[in-house]
Amino acid sequence: MSIKPGPKPRKEDGTREKRRRVTPENQPKHPPLKPHKHEK
Repeated sequence: MSIKPGPKPRKEDGTREKRRRVTPENQPKHPPLKPHKHEK
């Protein structure tokens, strides 16, 4: 059995978000992804 996600946050018009997003005020908490190292 998998972990069930909680309810999605609501948009300004009251409808549910399709997916979770990083809001601008929470952006500093999420560092950018590291570049991938590909072998040739």
